[in-house]
Amino acid sequence: MTSHEQHQYRLGAFYVAMSALAWSLSGLFVRSITTDLTTLLCVRGMISGTAVFAFFFYLEGARGFAILRSMGWPFVVITFFSAASMISGIGSMWYASVADAMVIYATTPFLTAGVAFLMIREIPSRSTIVAAGVALFGVLIMLADRSGGTGSLFGKFLAFVMAVTVAFMATFMRQHKTMNMLPAMAASAWLCSLSTIWFASPLSVSAHNLGLIFAFAILQNAMGLILYTFGSHRIPAADASLLVSLEVPLTPLWVWLFMSETPSLGTIIGGSVVAIALFSHIAVEMRRNRAPSGATA
Repeated sequence: MTSHEQHQYRLGAFYVAMSALAWSLSGLFVRSITTDLTTLLCVRGMISGTAVFAFFFYLEGARGFAILRSMGWPFVVITFFSAASMISGIGSMWYASVADAMVIYATTPFLTAGVAFLMIREIPSRSTIVAAGVALFGVLIMLADRSGGTGSLFGKFLAFVMAVTVAFMATFMRQHKTMNMLPAMAASAWLCSLSTIWFASPLSVSAHNLGLIFAFAILQNAMGLILYTFGSHRIPAADASLLVSLEVPLTPLWVWLFMSETPSLGTIIGGSVVAIALFSHIAVEMRRNRAPSGATA
């Protein structure tokens, strides 16, 4: 690796790590904002979608309109699944503990492997199957803990919906790798607003909550996407996956440190099992992808 390549790798790794840090702030914002859930989703979507679209046109200039006109049905499908994941993801942390939501979300790579097998016949590796089984065991440990009550169970269900919708979105993205995804991410934020505005009261938001929602939309969502866009093409996909996975332990960590939200024993044990499965799987995939041609893991 040349000095230029090393510089690009370090820069890419820094950008992707910062995107994970930005995305990990979601739990803090959800716990800090006191407006109702639909109003939060509606206002955040308006601001975030506008910011991401502005960044897209900053990158593409006048070409942006031609890119938008050329997008077909994959754009619509990815937009739908992204919007569904936003609504269910924020909703999961609203009704359940942040730690519970992130434990279930951490199973997304394994759900993606299953969806990819069903949709595009992409056969998962043995390490993926083993890690998925271990992760499922961890989730079952967490679900066996009923200390959170029915609200927590509904939140866990929403977290599962989030993981499934992200898995479908990732599979469609894999099928259409050359498609510019920023417009779909921006449009999905607007679709999130359109879906919730009928139940929301955006004009009733206080100045304090509006400031928090604005920061939620810009710092957590839009900035996370921008940093990931700049960084992901500079480093291998497996390295990007590993760095982005830092969001899983960091999100509940911030809420525990700053909001005193302590996860239950079942969540700690189950989450530890899922984290071990996730990071072990990514490590194996990194080693396999960097092995000489013909080698197997």
